[in-house]
Order: sequence, then structure tokens, then C-alpha cells
Amino acid sequence: MKKRFDLLAIFLVVVLAVVAGCAKQVAKCNTPEDNPKHHYLQGMNLLEKGKIDDADAKFERSVYCDDSFGPGYAGQAIVSSLKARDQKEGYRQVDIDRAKEKLKLASKKASAPEEEFQYYVASIRVGTVLKPKNWLESAEDDYKNVMKLKVDENKLVYYDGREAATYYMGLAYLEGRAFQQARDKFSDVLNSKKEGKWHEFADKGWKKVDKIVRAMSGITVGDVGKEIALKESIQRGDMVALLVDELKIEKLFAGRIPVKSQVDKMKADFTPADIVNSQFKEEILTAMKWGIRGLEPMYDETTKAYLFKPDETVTRKEMALVLEDVLIKLAGDDKIATAFFGQEKSPFPDILASAAWYNAVMNMTTRNIMEAELSGEFRPNDKVDGAEALLAIRVLKQRINIY
Repeated sequence: MKKRFDLLAIFLVVVLAVVAGCAKQVAKCNTPEDNPKHHYLQGMNLLEKGKIDDADAKFERSVYCDDSFGPGYAGQAIVSSLKARDQKEGYRQVDIDRAKEKLKLASKKASAPEEEFQYYVASIRVGTVLKPKNWLESAEDDYKNVMKLKVDENKLVYYDGREAATYYMGLAYLEGRAFQQARDKFSDVLNSKKEGKWHEFADKGWKKVDKIVRAMSGITVGDVGKEIALKESIQRGDMVALLVDELKIEKLFAGRIPVKSQVDKMKADFTPADIVNSQFKEEILTAMKWGIRGLEPMYDETTKAYLFKPDETVTRKEMALVLEDVLIKLAGDDKIATAFFGQEKSPFPDILASAAWYNAVMNMTTRNIMEAELSGEFRPNDKVDGAEALLAIRVLKQRINIY
């Protein structure tokens, strides 16, 4: 009898423990909006806005509500990859390992084709950010796998459509410097539906990579050019690197001087203190040697010295001045510098004919080296992105052949 009582007591304890555990599990997330899908969606939206830590908190909550929710781990993997990207070399490994771990969990916990979709897209995104060995090939494998899935697009939380995978594969190709393939993938997104969530993103990507593809058409772009082509904005150091490494101004300028000994004696007047450790030090000294207008050292009030400021962003009006001076030097025609002086009316609503850079802008646009907007605006104060700079260099090369 006692034995039966003991067994009954043990059974009751186990039942009570299970019930208590279930009650505790239910109590973790017990309001309608406090559910894994909601937190995952909010986390992805926060990622889109660049709020990485806030997104991480949302993904953490999603798997807290349901530790079998695969997409939550996929979101955490993306977060960890972005954190690793922003860390210094010695501190990245912890986040890299976490990204790998979360990806494995996302794959393991995926319980439906839609969750598998979110895993594969996350894998493409993580690989694109971290770039481990053979990452682009792995991304292509993930893309093939994700496109084989039969998914209900209405159940794709955040991504909304299969073309999301195509968009992120386009980004992977862009980061992998496979520019033509990137343009094709962005084009596929634009052709997938009349309207979709990813059209605006793909349109922006297509325009960027199309500039790069056009810029590279007929010329060999070196590693420096390819790296700069991807930048959202270029700095003075980048501009100099494009002129020296892609346009070969040293050779072109030297070719305009008949006496070689005269060229050999030429050198920069001094080395600005802020370029001593610059990766483009030699290129900057070359530009200074030839005295390219718009790329001269500038007096800095803080240090009371002339600095080059290689990290300062280049605007469109500044690039027009630089390229005009290169054109003048290569053409050997000083009249170019005053060709549009005296005009009373500017064709651009955002530039006065009396502006200091008006002549340079006119020289660049009338030769199609730089382009205005369809609205007619030149956007003189906008930053120059890498693709635009590379395209301008390519067209300038073509114009050089005229002289």
C-alpha cells in the first residue's frame, strides 16, 4: 500500500511540475501582439532602418516566446553578422561564431517551406556580409535551393515575395564584384511583378550597378576602381586614386611635356601631415605634383597647416572642377577654362551662371562627362558615388581621344 502511495505521490509531483512548466511557458508571451511572428517582423523592419541592437532585442523576444521559431534565429544570425562587420579584427570572431550557430538553429528549427525560405535568404545575407571562403558560391547554392521551394507568399513574414531572394542574390553579386550578374538579378526583380516591396530597392541597385557596368565597358578597371565603384560616396583620396590608377594622368600629363628631364624634376612641394599614413599617399603626391585644380591642399585653421583632407567627401560641383582641369591640361587649351563665362542664364535651375563652378559644370555636361537629372537639376552639392565617378572617368577617357 505504501509503495502505491509513493508512486501516486511521485506521479502527482511530475504532473504538477509539467503543468507548472506549461503555465510558465504560456505566461512568457500571453498577449495577442506578444508573439514570435510579430517580434520577428518588427526586428526585420528595425534592421532595414539600421537599428541593429533594437532588432536584436526583437529577435531575442521572438525565440523567447517560442524557442522552436526558426525565423527568429535567422534574424539573430543577420544581426550577428552585421555586428561582426563593424567590429575590429580581433573582436569579430565571437559574433561570427554566433552568426554560424544561429544559422544552424534557423535551419534545424524550420518547420515549413516559408521558414526554410527565411533561413536561405538569411544565409545569403550573412555570407554577403562576412564573406568567408567561397561565400559567393555558397550564396548561389542557397539561391538555387530557395527558388526550388514551394512557398505561400502570403505567409512569408517580412519578405512578402519570392523576389526578395533574387534581390539579396543581386546584392551578393554586387558585393562579389560580379556586376553583370548583379544587374541581371535586380532586373529580374523589377520584371517579377507590376508592383512589389522589393521594386524600389532593386531599382536603386540596378541604377547603381548599371553605372558600373557602363563605366567598365571597353576599359579594364583595376582593383582600386572596383572597390571605389561600390562606395555610396567618394572622398578626395578616392578621387585621386581614380585619376592616377584608372585615368593614368601621370603618363598622360608627362606625354604633354616634350623634355623628359623637366618631368623628372617635378615633385610635390611638400607632404601634407594627414596623408603620411594614407593608402593613397603616392597618388596624392602625384596629383599635387601636377597641380590639379580642386585637389590642392587646404589651409586648416585648427592645425594652422595645409592639409589634403583625403577623407573629405567630394561633391558633384567639386568633381566637375577637377575633371575640367584634367581636360584643360590634356587638351592644352586654356580657352576651355572660360568657354562659358559671360552667359546670363544657366540651363540648370540649381546653379547660377555667376557661380564659381558654372563653367566647369557646363564643360562636363556639354561633353556628357557628367549628367544632369531629367528634371534639369545638376545637384551641385550632392555627394558623388563611386559608380558615377568611375563612369565620368570612362567618358573623359573617350573625350581625351578627340584632342
